[in-house]
Amino acid sequence: MSDQDEKAGGTTGESRLRKELPDEVRAEAMPTTDDTTLPDPAEEKTRPEITGRQRLVNGLWPPRISRAQLIVALLLFGLGFGLAVQVASNSDGDSALRGARQEDLVRILDELDDRTQRLEDEKQGLENQRDELENSSNQAEEARRQTIEKERQLGVLAGTVAAQGPGITMTIDDTKGTVEADMLLDAIQELRAAGAEAIQVNGVRVVASTYLTDSGQSVSVDGNKINAPYRFKVIGKPQDLEPALNIPGGVVQTLEKEQATVTVERSDKIVVDALRAVKRPDYARSSSQ
Repeated sequence: MSDQDEKAGGTTGESRLRKELPDEVRAEAMPTTDDTTLPDPAEEKTRPEITGRQRLVNGLWPPRISRAQLIVALLLFGLGFGLAVQVASNSDGDSALRGARQEDLVRILDELDDRTQRLEDEKQGLENQRDELENSSNQAEEARRQTIEKERQLGVLAGTVAAQGPGITMTIDDTKGTVEADMLLDAIQELRAAGAEAIQVNGVRVVASTYLTDSGQSVSVDGNKINAPYRFKVIGKPQDLEPALNIPGGVVQTLEKEQATVTVERSDKIVVDALRAVKRPDYARSSSQ
C-alpha cells in the first residue's frame, strides 16, 4: 500500500471518530455573588483594630451564667459568709482576753485547769466503780453499797439531807438596797459552774429548781423572803470557788459596782443543814415500776 493510501485512510478514520464524539461543552463561569466577594484591602485598612482588653470585655459582658455556675456561686458565698462570721467571733473573744491583765489570765487558766482536773477525777471515779463491779466477789452486795452511796449523793444535790465539807462563805452587804435577784442568781450559777456541790443562802437550800425574785428592797428565794446581808454557804473546792467569783467582770466586780460590799472566806468545814421536803412528782414515775 502506498503512502497516499495510508494518509487517506487515516484522515477518513479521524473524521469518523470526531462525528461520533459529542461536542465539547465549555465550562461556564460560576456566578459570583456578594457573599463570595473578596474584601477590599483599602476598606480593611480603615477598620479600627480590636484590642485584647476589648476582646476580654466582649467575652465577659453580657455574662452568660448557667444554672450550675449559679449554684456553685451561691455555695461559695455561703461558705465565705460563714468563715467571716467565725473569724469575727474569734476576734471578739481574743480581743477580750487581750485586754486582761497578766494575773487575770493566769487565774482564768488555773480555773480551766481545775475544771479539767475535776472532770478527770470524776471519770476516774466512774472507772473505779466499774472495776469494782466487775472484780467484786459479791457483786450484788457491791451494787447495793453503791446504790446507797448514790442515794446519799443525790440527797445532797436534791437538798433532802444535810451536808458538810470544805468550801467558802460569801457575805454580800447591801446597805444601798441596790442588789437585785438576778445578781444573786448570777452568783449561784457561777458557783455551780465552779463545782459547788451544796449551796445555802440565808437559811434556804438552793437546788436545781430554785428561783429568785425581787421583793421590794429584798429578795425572795423559792418564795422565802430574805434580807441583806446575803450569806452564801457553799461546799466545794475553795481553790476553784473563790477565783470563779473574782474573775474580771465577774460576780464580785458587778456587785461592787452597785456599791455592795462582798467578802469571801475559805473554810475547811462548811455545814449546809437547811433541808428541802421531798416532793412526789404528779406525773413522772420510775420506768422500772
